[in-house]
Amino acid sequence: MSVARPASHTNLHVRWHKGNQLDLLQNGEQYFPALFQAIDAAQTSIHLETYIFNLDRTGLRVLDHLQQACARGVKVRAVIDGFGSQAHAQAIGDRFVAMGAQHRIYRPEPQGWARFLPNPRRLRRLHRKVTVIDGRVAFVGGINILDDFEGIPNDGLSPRPRFDFVVRMRGPLVSDVISAQNRLWLRMSWRRRDDWEGFSRRLAQWRKWRLGRRAEPMTGIESGLIATLVLRDNVRYRQTIENVYVQAIRSAKTRIVIANAYFFPGRRLRQSLEDAAARGVRVCLLLQGRSEYPMQYRAGRFMYGKLLDDGIEVYEYQPSYLHAKVAAIDALATVGSSNLDPFSLLLAREANVFVDDADFASRLVGALDEVMHNDARRVTSADLQKRSFLGRWFDAVSYFMLRVGVALTGKSSLY
Repeated sequence: MSVARPASHTNLHVRWHKGNQLDLLQNGEQYFPALFQAIDAAQTSIHLETYIFNLDRTGLRVLDHLQQACARGVKVRAVIDGFGSQAHAQAIGDRFVAMGAQHRIYRPEPQGWARFLPNPRRLRRLHRKVTVIDGRVAFVGGINILDDFEGIPNDGLSPRPRFDFVVRMRGPLVSDVISAQNRLWLRMSWRRRDDWEGFSRRLAQWRKWRLGRRAEPMTGIESGLIATLVLRDNVRYRQTIENVYVQAIRSAKTRIVIANAYFFPGRRLRQSLEDAAARGVRVCLLLQGRSEYPMQYRAGRFMYGKLLDDGIEVYEYQPSYLHAKVAAIDALATVGSSNLDPFSLLLAREANVFVDDADFASRLVGALDEVMHNDARRVTSADLQKRSFLGRWFDAVSYFMLRVGVALTGKSSLY
């Protein structure tokens, strides 16, 4: 059941639903067993979208569970990104065909010399990670089909997994997730211009589904939570995720905790955080302490001095890679795929769930506080002064190069 926007967030122009059951899952250790259980219980349909699908130990297990679902007669559809999954796209596609599943590759990477030609459209990726099973259970978050321990730093000690989150949901919000997946599937079908008859048939089926959805809305849970699915794309929802963040930060009264893998926010987000700290809100940022992609990491570090001057606390996660894209802003929490950087906020397809519930936000804050206390290093002004000249120079060059990249998108005014 859709409801008016919560009173505490009256300026958020999104569609809220009450009556949702939401479970916060941390890391692949909790997510993949829950995903496998849902796949094994599937009776009618599974629709999976992911940026990275890696054929490691976990990826192969996902394929095995999907194959078993197909053998039971479950309809399986999958969309993988052409860049994020390019190393294994062909092999994964072959597996899907063999098991009888439908699959699409979002913007396949060009072959031959075309790979070396500059094309800004290649930056528009499918970055969201969304799975719906039987139209009743959905998973939305930041975890790819990738083993937690694949490619992580190894210091000779016991390895630590990537740090990330997913939300498992039941209730009316699932209908919005289904709608988002169906729109993308139809759009990708339309681009396959050799199959107009099939596209027309799928469009008619989608319209029939939409009419049925309006006539029989999904039943909510009496004591369920109020939540909304917020998307980003390059047509209807260009700045929706950023807008929700900005409005929530501007309304914050006590505390903001953001954990983000790639933190390079635009002008509005930076100003909103600065203003929040100035009016007494405690603002904490949990960022990467281990460099997975050096330029993004160093460009973010270049901003540390200004952040600290503004009274914002900065923590760097030490044991492994931080991959989370989550936040708790007073009683509002979000879990999803969107980083606070130009790639996510200007180019990619993203999906975040925002939850207006103090208990849910408290659970997320508790997990982040534990990490900041036990597994992170707080950055101080003294730390910045100890950095070598060469390190500061690399940070500045990375910041400049990322700004140049933003300028090439035509969005430099936002940064």
